[in-house]
Amino acid sequence: MSRFGTDITSDDIVDTLSFFDSWEDRYKYIIDLGRELPELAAEQRTEDNLVRGCQSQVWLVSRREGDRLYFDADSDAFIVKGLLAVVLAAYNGKRADEIRDFDIEGYFASLNLLKHLSVTRGNGLRAMVQRIQASAAA
Repeated sequence: MSRFGTDITSDDIVDTLSFFDSWEDRYKYIIDLGRELPELAAEQRTEDNLVRGCQSQVWLVSRREGDRLYFDADSDAFIVKGLLAVVLAAYNGKRADEIRDFDIEGYFASLNLLKHLSVTRGNGLRAMVQRIQASAAA
């Protein structure tokens, strides 16, 4: 199970990224976060779990435990795995109402993230968020 959202929170990521002066260092940190994501099992890398709208291949699996939602995610690109970790830190282990009410755009703004990503990466990031929010709404 991923530590993102439980041991590593969105606040932790905002705080840590604020220590880095250069975007090169921030990218390295985001890539390191992605290395901490557990790899998805081959049987979970299915068409149904593929997130549409991402430049890279991204798989996202959700499950409900009681009133909490948990997500497992993986990608074939290092930076995208890191972005998944950033997103999971905000959403993993939360209730549906917490997912719905979380200000994801404010979170991304506090990270100063979207203006440092290509348009296609930014669209992919939003596609990941939409998929998680849809799981919470279901």
